[in-house]
Amino acid sequence: MILVTGGAGFIGANFVHDWLAATGEPILNLDKLTYAGNPENLASLQGDGRHLFVQGDIATAPLVGRLLLNTSRARSSTLPRSPMWTAPSTARKTSSRPTSSARSTCSKKPAATGTTCRKRTRPGSASSTSPPTRSTARSARTTRVYRKYPVRSNSPYSASKASSDHLVRAYHHTYGLPVLTTNCSNNYGPYQFPEKLIPLMILNATGAKPLPIYGDGMNVRDWLYVADHCSAIRAVLEQGRVGETYNVGGWNEMPNLDIVHTVCGLLDEMLPSADGPYKRLIHLCQRPPGHDRRYAIDASKIHRELGWKPAETFATGIRKTVKWYLDNMGWVENVASGEYRKWIDSNYGERGAASGER
Repeated sequence: MILVTGGAGFIGANFVHDWLAATGEPILNLDKLTYAGNPENLASLQGDGRHLFVQGDIATAPLVGRLLLNTSRARSSTLPRSPMWTAPSTARKTSSRPTSSARSTCSKKPAATGTTCRKRTRPGSASSTSPPTRSTARSARTTRVYRKYPVRSNSPYSASKASSDHLVRAYHHTYGLPVLTTNCSNNYGPYQFPEKLIPLMILNATGAKPLPIYGDGMNVRDWLYVADHCSAIRAVLEQGRVGETYNVGGWNEMPNLDIVHTVCGLLDEMLPSADGPYKRLIHLCQRPPGHDRRYAIDASKIHRELGWKPAETFATGIRKTVKWYLDNMGWVENVASGEYRKWIDSNYGERGAASGER
C-alpha cells in the first residue's frame, strides 16, 4: 500500500487513477479537501476496496504518523494552490510546513515501520535569461541554462516550493531518510481546477467570456500531459536512485498565446460558435509582479537513466483535454459554481479579469 497526499486534487486524483489502473496496488489517500480538493474527482472509485480516502491535513504529524503505520511505503505529494495573490505566509504554510511535518514523522521510525518516504513535489521554477523560443524542440541554450543555474525564485509561491525541496534534501543527508524528488513542468489534462490557463480558456470560451492572457502572451512554459506525469512518477518510484532528483518535462515549450490559439481552434472544430471564431474573445491583461518570462526544464536525466519519455505530444494531449472538458461539463459547472468563483473573485477581481497561468 502507498500513501498519497492531496489525492483529491488535479495531479493527485490523476495519479490515484493511474496507479490503480497500472499496478492494482492499494492506496491510502489523504486530502484536506480545501481549494481544489474535489471528491468528485474520485467518484468512479466508490466501492473500490483498493482506495481508502481519509480527510485530513498533512501538517498534522500524529495523523500522518498513524497513517504511515498502515503502509509499507509512503509517498507525499504536496499539491497546494499557487498563492500568487495571497500573503507569503500562506505559501509557506501550504508548502514548507507540511513537508517539514511529514519528513519529521517519517524520519522518526523508518526502520521500525518498514516505511520508505518518497516525495513528489512541484518545483520552484527557474527562469532563463535567454529569449523565449516558439519551438517545441529542445534547444541547447535551454538545456545549458537549466542545468547550470540553481533555482532562483521570483515569487513567494516558487520560494515556498524551493524550500520544500531543500527540507527533503536535508532530511535525506542528515537522517538518511530515503527520498526521491521529481520536478515537473506545467501540467494539463482532466480534473484540473478552472483557474489554470487551459481549463479557464475552455470554460470562458464556452460561456462567451473574455479569454484573459497576461502581458503580451509571449510568456513561455513547457507543457506536460498529466497522464505522462503520472507514468513518470511510477517510473521514479520503481527505478529511481534514492536521494536523486528527476526533472519531468513534456518537451513542449510554447508561448501562452499559442496555447490559447490552439484551444480556440479545437473549440471551433468541436463546438462551433454562431458568433464566430473563439479567438475573438482573447483579451490581454496586466502582467502580475514576479511573473517569469520563461520556464525551461531539462528532462534528459529521467530518459537517460530510467528510459522514460512522454507518450503524448502537445497536439494529442491538448485534443484529449479539450474533449474531456466538453464531455464533462457537469463537473466543470459544479466546480465553477462553488469555491472556484469565490477564489477567482477574491484574488483577481481587482485586475478586472481572471488569468489562470502560473
